[in-house]
Amino acid sequence: MRLDKFLKVSRIIKRRTVANEACEQGRVYVNGKVAKPSTAVQEGDIIEIQFGDQKRKYEILRVTEHALKGEAGEMYRGL
Repeated sequence: MRLDKFLKVSRIIKRRTVANEACEQGRVYVNGKVAKPSTAVQEGDIIEIQFGDQKRKYEILRVTEHALKGEAGEMYRGL
């Protein structure tokens, strides 16, 4: 699955366009490397996102095309 789509479906970032912009600005890393919006992600990958002064890390637990609001939190684990 594309990184920008995963960020939206998992509700880490609310909109796909915002996820796309964050990736293009170099604020999103996958497994320690700067990631483009089209970067493919899979289970076990580590995503780091820089929100202002904060850096947040997530481990991908599950990749699905669609997720209900209650299930979205089960797609990743905060580190």
